[in-house]
Amino acid sequence: MSDIATLTHFEDIQLDRDQLRALYVRFGPVQADRNLNQSLEDLALWLGRLQHAQKTRRYGDLRQGAEDLKRIAQRLGMTTLARVARDVAEQCVAQDPAALPATLARLNRVGERSLIAVWDHQDMSL
Repeated sequence: MSDIATLTHFEDIQLDRDQLRALYVRFGPVQADRNLNQSLEDLALWLGRLQHAQKTRRYGDLRQGAEDLKRIAQRLGMTTLARVARDVAEQCVAQDPAALPATLARLNRVGERSLIAVWDHQDMSL
């Protein structure tokens, strides 16, 4: 009974690379880079704000923030992040005391991996 199992959470994420390419076609490389960098910064800020809203039990702010995060993620082609943000917003309405923290933890994992994936993609030639 002294064996301790450690679970590693790995989230596979999906990016719609065509969505990113469309941003570059629409705005050109300089403006697209600016827009993308600002959106990535906004996503990172929202992830922190959502954690704070959950800790302070401001479920209305948490729901609205998850909806805002979902819209940004959709615009950038972060399909997995948008889907999990939607799940967080739905859990805010249900206020399930177990599901909401679990879904929010998943949002943070997916959010971190999505940000890294887009940063890595940005380094490659579109």
